[in-house]
Amino acid sequence: MGLIRKPDWQACLAQYTSDQSRRPFVYGASDCALFAAGAVEAMTGTDTASDWRGRYTTLKGGLRVLRQSGHNDHIAAAASFMPDANRPRVGDIAVVATEDGSSLGVIQGAWVYVRTMGGIGLVPVSEITRVLRCG
Repeated sequence: MGLIRKPDWQACLAQYTSDQSRRPFVYGASDCALFAAGAVEAMTGTDTASDWRGRYTTLKGGLRVLRQSGHNDHIAAAASFMPDANRPRVGDIAVVATEDGSSLGVIQGAWVYVRTMGGIGLVPVSEITRVLRCG
């Protein structure tokens, strides 16, 4: 699947992240993986997580659903839709280490926006461990 950013992707991404900042963390609805997938959908119009959204309510359940579809975890699932990138660009998907394990976020300049239990958290781009190219 080749993802192509819409002409107005920047405005769409800004609106999406603003809307998400008011949503609580909920597994299967607004967790880190679905936050990143939602950003991809906002920028490209393609919902890469449609097969998993709403099918789990816990981290363990999410991993089970991903494994049933052939992915070891949320990072592998995201990487199945997007190639690795050599350098981060605004709108690309980043993998960052958190106290709860690897998390997916959206690169926004010097920061990565990451869904946390408290809303949207910021992680410096210097802490990125992998970049996935979105379009």
